[in-house]
Amino acid sequence: MEKVANIAKNTSYFTVALILQKIISFSYFIIIARALGPEDLGKYYFAISFTSIFSILIDIGQTNVLTREIARVSGEEGGRAKIDKLIGSVVGIKMILAGLCALSVALLINLMGYPEITRQLVYFSIISMMLDTFTTSFFAVSRGYHNLSYESISSVLFQVIVFITGIIIIKFNYGLRWLMLSLVFASIFNFLFSYFLIYRRWQIKIKPIFNRELMRNILLLTAPFAFYAIFQRAYMYFDSVLLSVLVGDKYVGIYQVPFKIIFALQFLPMAFTASLYPAMSAYWLNNREQLSVSFERAMNYLIIISLPITAGTIALSDKIILLFKSGYTEAIWPLNITILALLFIFINFPIGALLNACDKQRVNTVNMGIVAVLSVMANLILIPRYQAIGASITVLFTNVLMFALSIYWAPKIMKFNYWKILKVFGKALIASIIMALAVFYSKEQINILISVMLGGVIYFTLVLVMGGFKKADLISIYNSFRKNPRINKSFHE
Repeated sequence: MEKVANIAKNTSYFTVALILQKIISFSYFIIIARALGPEDLGKYYFAISFTSIFSILIDIGQTNVLTREIARVSGEEGGRAKIDKLIGSVVGIKMILAGLCALSVALLINLMGYPEITRQLVYFSIISMMLDTFTTSFFAVSRGYHNLSYESISSVLFQVIVFITGIIIIKFNYGLRWLMLSLVFASIFNFLFSYFLIYRRWQIKIKPIFNRELMRNILLLTAPFAFYAIFQRAYMYFDSVLLSVLVGDKYVGIYQVPFKIIFALQFLPMAFTASLYPAMSAYWLNNREQLSVSFERAMNYLIIISLPITAGTIALSDKIILLFKSGYTEAIWPLNITILALLFIFINFPIGALLNACDKQRVNTVNMGIVAVLSVMANLILIPRYQAIGASITVLFTNVLMFALSIYWAPKIMKFNYWKILKVFGKALIASIIMALAVFYSKEQINILISVMLGGVIYFTLVLVMGGFKKADLISIYNSFRKNPRINKSFHE
């Protein structure tokens, strides 16, 4: 019972931190986008995207393995000695990989012929990247001890530091270099916070270990996680790099507007999945019927949430872009195209959780590999011709493809009522279209916030009248995020 309570508490911490983090991060993005303009914003995010691709080559799945192994041995006799060796070996491996990765990134950015300002931004981003990869390992120790509270607090404080220092830098017009340094300052804080956490809270001394046998065993354990992480990182950030290389930094800045909006909204399915995944794992072993019920409800809820956001964003896209000043008008069409992928982004979360919970991790890895390769190929074809619009078309295409590849396996795992899901989709789609028309034709006459609230009332009223969801469903969603473990079961039953 205590373990279940810890899971519920961790889910609550994680969900609240995720929401706060996304709100602060997106607010900061709007501010710097308005201050910098598309060209400089493109330079800034190119540097981050470029180093982010390489950062996974430092971790290569070690964080996941560290969490899993610590959770397994923490209660055993002699477990403490195993944990010391494990974290020491991971730190040793990362020190070697971080050095090699930093040299590779620095060499490559110089060979690519970028101007001095871009190279300097990449150098600062490398520092942040190296600090962050060690921080994730230190927090993996806390996760192994079933504690997410400190990591949740730290993730919010990281965004607060970036926000405050960034605002000061913009106010005094210190330029792009100092703006990137705000990330470095936040990374230094996170690194020190996580280091002293495991030193004081868990009484673990960090001492790098360079034992060949231990390091080899860890690398073997990380292989399944590493391939998925590499494919996912390439898929997420390679489009921004290709935009910069093929058509220039301005279009990186334009593309970041829809990308950040989509990225900010992902806290909704992530919060659902955080609660859903442990239950799916248990139901796979003990209760296949409840597995089907949980999956169907997750799909229905995320469809009901994502469709009105998609329709409303398209109806208000011109007004939304005004938040970023007139220089971003070219982002309207990329936003309209990218937001169409939101439904598939949302429902891919529970499908991916289902595959992982039911021992189909390799399927997820293969699917992500296929999507990553086709994403690069599509971007190489579409970006030179359509710039940011081409990258947005690729986002839509690849998310639809990921859905098709993944949902193929769901009926092989369990029986579920896909007609019920399609009925919910149909009702939510009709309500979303009516809501979007009302918002579109009222946005010039009334304040945009009133228009959004009006649209929300129209949508949920229509879905409720059509039977898309019931009052019991709303109570179930509310209860699924409460800490009481007995109540927490209601979402899955």
